[in-house]
Amino acid sequence: MREGPAAPSIQESPVQESPARRLPATRHYRGILRFPVIRQLLRFSGVGVICTAASLGLYALLRPWLGAQLANAVALVLTSLLNTALNRRLTFKIAGQQRRTRDHLNGLVVIAVALVITGSSLGVLHWFNPDATVGDELLATTLSGFLATAVRFSMLRHWIFRRARHR
Repeated sequence: MREGPAAPSIQESPVQESPARRLPATRHYRGILRFPVIRQLLRFSGVGVICTAASLGLYALLRPWLGAQLANAVALVLTSLLNTALNRRLTFKIAGQQRRTRDHLNGLVVIAVALVITGSSLGVLHWFNPDATVGDELLATTLSGFLATAVRFSMLRHWIFRRARHR
């Protein structure tokens, strides 16, 4: 008697993966975009432009009432929540509720580092120029914000969202 391949039994069903366990898309990028870090930097930059504009606007709005340091702190803390949420979803492609609270709490550590960097720049500016204008302060916080941004990206990519580094 010749045996052929066994017919699938009715009880067997194809294995279906849940959305959380799917493998990454097999999209192939060309050139420099084939590196995940480059794609993440581009998305991070877009998020950064949005959050920087919001932060500068809040700073300029709050500065007359709160003073330079407190206006900077309030603007950074408020926009950091937006920044972490946008970077989580857009830059590192993390969706869902899992670990969201922890990501935001860790994001507060990242913003504290940014606050030290930008706050120090304001302190140095006022040390050298006690009569600095709001425009001078905005320039100082923007320039120091570039350093804070580089530190933020590194901390997000290698610490908070390391689970999504290759997306």
